[in-house]
Amino acid sequence: MKEVADCTRFQQKVEEFLIRHRSILDVLSKYQESNARVNRSVIKAVTNCGFLKIRAERQPFSPELSLVEISEHTRTHVEGALCEYCREVVETELGNNLFYLEALCNLLDSDLLAILEREYDKVSTLGKFNLS
Repeated sequence: MKEVADCTRFQQKVEEFLIRHRSILDVLSKYQESNARVNRSVIKAVTNCGFLKIRAERQPFSPELSLVEISEHTRTHVEGALCEYCREVVETELGNNLFYLEALCNLLDSDLLAILEREYDKVSTLGKFNLS
């Protein structure tokens, strides 16, 4: 499977290049910072560029609706799409976030691919009952 090879290769590269921030405290703070940078890049796409809009309002939940009906009526609150420049910035920040997530997994001797597979199995098994 190509995905397995890619995930394993990425994990090995992160381990190889994680030189400066080897402390768990450094990795945790860099991971938190990368999360903030992802959020900031999306916010800037909305406030500076304008191709992406966020129109948030209360979700229409009702006790009478079934789970299928709820998912049909709920919204993402996102309108429009990222422009090419904003997409590049957001995806770069997401990539950095993945790097530090993988670094955290490495330091804790956890396998990101195994975590992804367990979560996939859980979501697939529980389906809409996995309301997280």
